[in-house]
Amino acid sequence: MVVLGLILLILGILLPQSILTTIGLILIVVGLILNFVPIGGSSRRVF
Repeated sequence: MVVLGLILLILGILLPQSILTTIGLILIVVGLILNFVPIGGSSRRVF
């Protein structure tokens, strides 16, 4: 997701479309948050 955000960010800078830059920044931020914050907790339950 971070890689896709970087690609869209670069395309948004090269092409005169600001929506690609905005989507790229959002994808980078969301990708980094999901990368560092574990979903569902980090503890494993053993039954």
